[in-house]
Amino acid sequence: MSQIRKITLTENEIPRQWYNIVADMPNKPLPPLHPGTKEPIGPEMLTPLFPMELIKQEVTGDTWVDIPEEVRDVYKIWRPTPMYRAYGLEKALGTSSKIYYKYEGVSPAGSHKPNTAVPQAYYNKQEGVKRITTETGAGQWGSALSFACQLFGIECEVYMVRVSYEGKPYRKILMNTWGANVYPSPSDRTESGRKILAQDPNSPGSLGIAISEAVELAMQDEQTKYALGSVLNHVLMHQTVIGLESIKQLEKAGDMPDIVVAPFGGGSNFAGIAFPFLRYNLTEGKTIRCIAAEPASCPKLTRGEFRYDLGDTVGMTPLLPMYTLGHNFVPAPIHAGGLRYHGAGAIVSQLLKDGLIEAQSLKQLECFESGILFARTEGIVPAPEATHAIATVIREAKQADEAGEPKTILFNLCGHGHFDMGAYEQYLSGKLVEHEVTQEEISASLAELDTPVIACV
Repeated sequence: MSQIRKITLTENEIPRQWYNIVADMPNKPLPPLHPGTKEPIGPEMLTPLFPMELIKQEVTGDTWVDIPEEVRDVYKIWRPTPMYRAYGLEKALGTSSKIYYKYEGVSPAGSHKPNTAVPQAYYNKQEGVKRITTETGAGQWGSALSFACQLFGIECEVYMVRVSYEGKPYRKILMNTWGANVYPSPSDRTESGRKILAQDPNSPGSLGIAISEAVELAMQDEQTKYALGSVLNHVLMHQTVIGLESIKQLEKAGDMPDIVVAPFGGGSNFAGIAFPFLRYNLTEGKTIRCIAAEPASCPKLTRGEFRYDLGDTVGMTPLLPMYTLGHNFVPAPIHAGGLRYHGAGAIVSQLLKDGLIEAQSLKQLECFESGILFARTEGIVPAPEATHAIATVIREAKQADEAGEPKTILFNLCGHGHFDMGAYEQYLSGKLVEHEVTQEEISASLAELDTPVIACV
């Protein structure tokens, strides 16, 4: 009997609604606060940045939110995305566990990011917005928003973390190809950027700094809005198309996962695949383990503190309840640029605080070793971010075998590594440097915060 390796869906099976996990959470996320007054904010603080429909989605208590047909029509360019049974990887590991992966690298931008870029551009277009500013780390989000803005006729301006701007030039060119203007961050184009450069002319940049620049520009122009590729509730909700499709695909395979794994930067990757499965835990009492895999150089979930903190470096965003390393924390310039963010989304942070999800941190060399093994056994070269999930899956499969309890494991292969070959060249030539942030560095960064640790909810 032949093995079923690829599990597909039809266009009609693309989800028609996004899933909002907040509706099912036993403890809702704490409200965002004004950075000056420390009081809960209202929609008026967000209206300079986001179209009203996205603000409504940010605060909705509805379980399901309809996906506009115009958005679903664009989704059809690459969705539904395929799911694969990783027979090659299973054989190489000699594991008795079953490993599945959902492959989001088939999108035009090569990652999961267009799942939210398209609806964000659509809602901005509906309100007559002329320009959108944003930040990007490794370039996946910037690429996705550039693609979406081009489709809807909106100007796109991207502030790309300088270390990635210099190290991943083809991401920049991809954005330029879709009509976006891309600048290295920190830049001299904003007050925020100039402030950072005055302190450190050689700053490698961070997502927090790039967010400050993009937000500053959006607040100065009524026809300009800001878009974020992770962290916020509406962004995480848009990504749930991944997990909702995964449920249908595993039903076709006659399976259900014991473990769901995804890389973790700000939360959209993890939320996209894990939240629809967590719904079974929250509403039906199932016990699916959902694991967020983050880099040891930026371990906000595993070593950060749960407290109110700014989403950006300069202080232009609301205070969010999050696991954080401190908004001034500048991660080491590892190759998984999309995971180099100091904090975690409020929803994910609350779920972790309540013990409803898990987190693991991984060092860079273990991740690239796992990525190479995956490429050689499954044929797809994974993005550096995705290797964190692969390494975690390998750990879990080995532990299951040692315990004599094989598991069914699903992970999100969030993107391909075709623009990251410089990183693979460094690994293969033995030049890739290991890095793990010290406790002294974390403590020093957190000591700069003036907000209290959230002891309980």
